[in-house]
Amino acid sequence: MPADVLIVEDEPDIRNLIVHHLTRDGFRCRTAGSGAEALARVRAVAPDLVVLDLMLPEMTGLEVCRRLRADPTTAGVPIIMLTAKTDEVDRIVGLEMGADDYVAKPFSPKELVARVRAVLRRAHPAEATRPLAAGTVRLDTSRHLVTVGGRPVELTPKEFDLLHALLEADGRVLSREHLLNRVWGYARADEIESRTVDVHIRRLRSKLGPEERRIATIKGVGYRLETE
Repeated sequence: MPADVLIVEDEPDIRNLIVHHLTRDGFRCRTAGSGAEALARVRAVAPDLVVLDLMLPEMTGLEVCRRLRADPTTAGVPIIMLTAKTDEVDRIVGLEMGADDYVAKPFSPKELVARVRAVLRRAHPAEATRPLAAGTVRLDTSRHLVTVGGRPVELTPKEFDLLHALLEADGRVLSREHLLNRVWGYARADEIESRTVDVHIRRLRSKLGPEERRIATIKGVGYRLETE
């Protein structure tokens, strides 16, 4: 199941930018525009991670962080602080209050997505390394090993990353643009020939043998890995 991320940011343009990039990378996003709204949303349904702006109206991000950490029911929720302030004191105070990481504006969306993934891996190490499977296809990230029907399959790094993304999507359709961003690191599909994805998918299918049917082409959209 995709990780649930709460973005707490009072500037709509920045909030929408973060939602766009995290959603495209497979995360499920909720938003809040103030500290009070953030606390209410976290307490109603605890997210897997909070991206928390430091400068919020009425209640600062530092105060939100302090309250979340003081409440036993929310104390374990990972927090990445996001702020225009670059002063070292602000970073130290945020981290001492319990923030797991700190990203300063202006930021690279790719870097923020990478930080979110890294914090989630640290917070849930067992889930981050658990094998992914569909049918007889099994992908073990900790051993960087793929097997089909119990037999090892040799994949290139890009093929491995493609299969990982498809398995992790758990039946959701992934667009070519998403895969280009996730596997190749390109922010826009027009930065690289999108047929690159199709070529790698074709090669991946050929290596999965009887399980190649699981990778379905969704015409005009992208690809989905059938889990049943």
